[in-house]
Amino acid sequence: MTTIGVTGHIRLRPATHRLILRELVQLLSGYPRVHGVTCLAEGSDQIFARAVQACRGTFEVVLPVPAAASPPAAPPSHLLRQARRVTRLEVAGPPEAAYEAASREVVERSDILVAVWDGDPAGGRGGTAETVEWAKALGRRVVRVWPEGAERLTVPV
Repeated sequence: MTTIGVTGHIRLRPATHRLILRELVQLLSGYPRVHGVTCLAEGSDQIFARAVQACRGTFEVVLPVPAAASPPAAPPSHLLRQARRVTRLEVAGPPEAAYEAASREVVERSDILVAVWDGDPAGGRGGTAETVEWAKALGRRVVRVWPEGAERLTVPV
């Protein structure tokens, strides 16, 4: 069984969800048995979980639980119930510390990391670019997925 983790963008245009799902299913279908590892965040992580299910794979969840602030929005309960295992990772300090720890845990549990990413190096602690660098530092294979026509939502500053 191949264990594949995911990192990726959260805010995606609705039409991008379909493009990414299609590309992820195509990618994951190339493995006889897939087990996914995800933080199950909004956007890429939840699309990845659906792609794993479409390929009749299993997945586990690493939930970041920030100790210093209100937690992120809870993932859909139906996806949590379908996970083989759920690990709640509580980390002291700013919320970014929990996101970083959870992302690193995803990488450490994975043979391959899928990055649903437009390649923009900007981002915060525990973000996609940093997670990709961590995976490379550990010698993990990284597969970038960003289909033609995919777009992120812009957030007004």
